[in-house]
Amino acid sequence: MDCRVVVEAAVPVYDVGTADEAVRIAISKTGEMLNPDLSYVEIDTGSRASPAGEELPPAFVAADEALVALELRMDVFNVERAEHASRVARKEIGQRLRNIPLKVLDVEEIEADDESEGVTDSDSVSTDER
Repeated sequence: MDCRVVVEAAVPVYDVGTADEAVRIAISKTGEMLNPDLSYVEIDTGSRASPAGEELPPAFVAADEALVALELRMDVFNVERAEHASRVARKEIGQRLRNIPLKVLDVEEIEADDESEGVTDSDSVSTDER
């Protein structure tokens, strides 16, 4: 089974003036920590809401410091269950994002591509050759 795992990260950013600046720096900082080993992880801004349900910006800025909510998407292949996929993603991402809190938001099974279903034995490539 193949799964797409979405992990939320709380990235601290220092010496910023605005929420937009904090988000740009957090995405850049996270990308540097993940590359080149996990260059296939997609980084996007997270979503936050107040207790009343009001939409909030992804960054909270106070005293020129910010905490930015980012969503990291990673595809995990050949796992037995969704729980296994979430553990793999947390471990892989967590090893590179030290001291950054992570929370698994969503795990969904990836459907097989139509092209891969039509592959015959003579067309297939072994995993060692990839």
